[in-house]
Amino acid sequence: MIFISNTISLNDSEVDISAIRAQGAGGQNVNKVSSAIHLRFDIPASSLSDVIKQRLLDSKDSRITKEGVLIIKAQQFRTQERNRIDALERLQSFIIKTTHVNKTRKATKPSRNAKRKRVDAKTQRGKTKALRGKVDF
Repeated sequence: MIFISNTISLNDSEVDISAIRAQGAGGQNVNKVSSAIHLRFDIPASSLSDVIKQRLLDSKDSRITKEGVLIIKAQQFRTQERNRIDALERLQSFIIKTTHVNKTRKATKPSRNAKRKRVDAKTQRGKTKALRGKVDF
């Protein structure tokens, strides 16, 4: 089981993890060892609720294919196990970030006292600036 949050979890069979060769510089190690991880998560076929699936599919993330498969490539670390953990953490954070609902903003008005303080401050500032005029001798 892959635990995403207290209420969301995935079966191990829903996530396809394969080892591939990492790209970039690294010498013999990168050329010989398959340490990068390619994680594929099929959103429509997952056990998530329909609301969560729709939110994931509606997100404008370039890692989601037309078929609804989320592809995460982890090759930051030297070992395959650490890249596997990194890929699963990135999957977890993506799902949590997408399912998070922001509070709706309630429009409020400034209080009468706040308005009065603002006008008083403007008046005081105007008086200070008025004293900056030319000095007659």
